[in-house]
Amino acid sequence: MTTDSGKATKTASTFHMGCAIRTTIRAEADAIWTLLIDAAGFPRWNSTVTSIEGQIADGHTLKLKVPTAPERVFKPKVSGVTAGRSMTWSDGMAPMFKGVRVFTLTPNADGSTEFAMTEDFSGLMLPMIKGSLPDFAPVFETYAADLKRAAEGK
Repeated sequence: MTTDSGKATKTASTFHMGCAIRTTIRAEADAIWTLLIDAAGFPRWNSTVTSIEGQIADGHTLKLKVPTAPERVFKPKVSGVTAGRSMTWSDGMAPMFKGVRVFTLTPNADGSTEFAMTEDFSGLMLPMIKGSLPDFAPVFETYAADLKRAAEGK
């Protein structure tokens, strides 16, 4: 469950852990989408990402570095792209451990856009590694705030 407060919510069980955020951005969905698919530009507006290599497009695998784990390179695969509306990034190997992040843009009648991002982790190894994973709520809140600021030109 997410609210439109810009505050992340979390869920957890033995073999599942999730984080979600939803916020309204005073910009057209296409303008926000342009930011979300510009890999080279990500570090300019998004303080939760150090670098992204690759093309943010259906079927492509990215190489992603983040400040919270500078020694790691994450390699999510982009799928389910509906231009200007949604995409999914997934990494890991089910049934052992898998992370799936979904980005969704929903245009509002007043020209603003609802941005939603969810990430679900699951797998047999999750109970063993859950304690080593960071708290994603602050990262999601920063990500959404950075996107909002960039899209609104503030």
